[in-house]
Amino acid sequence: MRRTVGVLVMEHIAAGLVEGSKVLGPLNIFPETVQSLDPLQSMPSDGIADCIRGQVEKVAGKEKIEAIGIGFPGIIRSGIVEESPNLQQVKGFALQAALSSSLGGKAAGVPVRVFNDADAMAAGIAATQGKLNQLTRVWTLGNGIGFGRYPSSEGVWEGGHSVVTLDPKENFCGCGGRGHLEGILGRRSMRMRFLDLEPEEVFENARAGDTRCSEFVMLCHRALAAATATSIHMEGPGTFFITGPDTKFIDTGMLDRFVHEMVKMSPLQGSRFEVIPTSDEMGIIGAAVNAEWAAKNEARK
Repeated sequence: MRRTVGVLVMEHIAAGLVEGSKVLGPLNIFPETVQSLDPLQSMPSDGIADCIRGQVEKVAGKEKIEAIGIGFPGIIRSGIVEESPNLQQVKGFALQAALSSSLGGKAAGVPVRVFNDADAMAAGIAATQGKLNQLTRVWTLGNGIGFGRYPSSEGVWEGGHSVVTLDPKENFCGCGGRGHLEGILGRRSMRMRFLDLEPEEVFENARAGDTRCSEFVMLCHRALAAATATSIHMEGPGTFFITGPDTKFIDTGMLDRFVHEMVKMSPLQGSRFEVIPTSDEMGIIGAAVNAEWAAKNEARK
């Protein structure tokens, strides 16, 4: 079978060798040890590209590689990171071109494709669940909020920046916009809102009956339900997967109730939520799958 390299860039860089819908062997991770702060946020764009290059070359080793897929946060078009609110230093960076020109060893000359990280996660879920012929949508919860879609389609698809409230005081989103889902549910935004509490403490206090924290937890779930309802009204019902480091904050029963309040047309009912355990492997597989499909499509032209 054809072998590809997949890379997922979120709070760290993870790379793996992929065959079909499985990762072969161990992953390569940067940084190798867990750090309290996101090391990529202070790294220049060239440094991030160099770290990705190093991980890809290690994973490729002496293998014959057909394609390389990168899942990266932000608006990605034609291999350029047009905007990345949580890694603002890479705005406008031609990541695909930088990697294509610098890769060495067995990775030299191999087609490189860059995708939104949440889209890579959606492709990974579709591949591992045998649903590559179905629409797959996923919310990724972490520093920011990603909305992934498989199959990938033309468009921006920045669902994490869906406007879910008209309150002008809701201005915590990293992009600077008001009323965004990420400005409520994103970890960075929660820290800005509760300067005296970590996100875990907010949800613990809510369970203990703290009014301020309980109201915020309700707001989080209504916000995610509202963004989901918008997707349902645009593309129809279905399963919405939830993944990422902060899935532990989500009560799917509460989400189901709120979505039912917001979606009333009978043909659009029947959606549900499914939490998928967080794993780098899922995004790595998805990035590799998307890259392989892109390479095949270009070969046909």
